[in-house]
Amino acid sequence: MNMYSIPGGSLSVVPLPELDKLAHELARERHATFSERALGRAYEEFLARRRTPLGPSRLTADGRDFNNFYELVADPTAGATSLGLRLDPPPPPGTAWEFLRPFERMEFAADGSAEVYPVGGGKPVHAIARFLLREHYLPRTQAEEDRAAGGGVRITLPTQIRSWHEGVAACRERGLLPFSVAILIYYSDERISYEQDLVRSLFLADIRAGRMPAPRQMQRPSRLSWKLDRVIGRGDMPLLAARALAVLVESQGLTSIEMAHIFGGVRETVDSALQGLAARGFASYDGRTGTYRPRLEAFAPPSLVAEAAPEEPTGGSNPALRTSVRELQAAADARASCPLCGDPLPVGTRGILCARCAAEVSAG
Repeated sequence: MNMYSIPGGSLSVVPLPELDKLAHELARERHATFSERALGRAYEEFLARRRTPLGPSRLTADGRDFNNFYELVADPTAGATSLGLRLDPPPPPGTAWEFLRPFERMEFAADGSAEVYPVGGGKPVHAIARFLLREHYLPRTQAEEDRAAGGGVRITLPTQIRSWHEGVAACRERGLLPFSVAILIYYSDERISYEQDLVRSLFLADIRAGRMPAPRQMQRPSRLSWKLDRVIGRGDMPLLAARALAVLVESQGLTSIEMAHIFGGVRETVDSALQGLAARGFASYDGRTGTYRPRLEAFAPPSLVAEAAPEEPTGGSNPALRTSVRELQAAADARASCPLCGDPLPVGTRGILCARCAAEVSAG
């Protein structure tokens, strides 16, 4: 059994034979020799990319304890009504939680809502939760891979952002093996993304922790983050580009050098990802300063962009920018809707839910 060192102890790593066995049970004939080898390569590549751990996690479903997520997926009777994740033990409030909100455990309901329990006890906070697929393996045959390489249809997932209930179902139905996920918690005022390494059963520190000064962060409304997450959840951009876009949106702008420092990679690789975002209209590039800035209007309605804009740029103001912001503030937000019921949201609403759904979640 592989072990992974963490502060205060070590943690078991789910071995490759266990994942291979699960893939055979779920994907059957699609997981033959070609797929077995591809899974082995993906597994080793994932293990080679280590992140700073926040702490080990423990998993429960319907009141039962599971050693890891894959054990839950392998049991078709598990995970029907509830899912729980807890840090064991949770680190005390401090630098480990930079860019995150400290929590002790999370309880997820089948309707997509969640209760987040703060460190040290206290009343849980009601929120909406979604799971965004990060690194993963999807079994495919040699013939399917050859068709994709020749320009044919690739084996893909229709969406990579789901409730936990939908995520478990996708694993069982498609043979999907997630290696890591982002747990997106939509509070009333902002969205927090907690990343989890499922192979090692670890919650991970935010990738910006210790690498980006906290004052550089821009707090965005949860509704704007919801729009962003749905774009990323389409799964049509490389992982590094998706991560870079999420970091860029929660900033006033970053250079490729700063981004390479955050992600710990080669500057040219990060710059290529940023150039790709600019080419797709998700970012703009200032050649004078080498700064990439998010183009929020690429995925969010105008009034929501205005709501997320800083009140006054530091270090002086730009008249053109102020004019653009005033124009955006004057635009009507006709497309904002509640993600649970689909009803339109009133202009100026900062939360992600309509009043009725928010009341139901709180009452739950």
